[in-house]
Amino acid sequence: MFQRFVALLALSASLMTFAHGQEAQTNLQRVKLSAGMYQIDAQVAQTPEQRQIGLMFRKEMPQTEGMIFVFEQPATQCFWMKNTLLPLTAAFVADDGRIVNLADMKPLTEESHCSEEPVRFVLEMNQGWFAKKNIKKGAKLGGELFAARR
Repeated sequence: MFQRFVALLALSASLMTFAHGQEAQTNLQRVKLSAGMYQIDAQVAQTPEQRQIGLMFRKEMPQTEGMIFVFEQPATQCFWMKNTLLPLTAAFVADDGRIVNLADMKPLTEESHCSEEPVRFVLEMNQGWFAKKNIKKGAKLGGELFAARR
């Protein structure tokens, strides 16, 4: 009986953590970014917990939305897709808004995708968004996040 109680308690804690993660990723601060003539409404993941949860468990994301991960200092950033249901493209972005490289990432995988040089920002969009807009490595993103660091 006690083992069942402990198992139920553990399950309850897992569900609360899951629910908290779901809430955290939809109630994040937002910032407006631009990529050429295209506007992006990006959720900002800037704390370690926000960055760890990212877009996990999301079933959909509007085409004009994304999530930008903000780190304290430029470093080689690596991302994977564990518990992430959406196919995404990650843009690894330098302080001045320059896209260092792009990586298409498959859902529910643990394959690591890394920046080609140290970066402070990673912008995740629905997979194919950058390609459809002809936005490639070397393109510049605009927005207050980058303007403050130029």
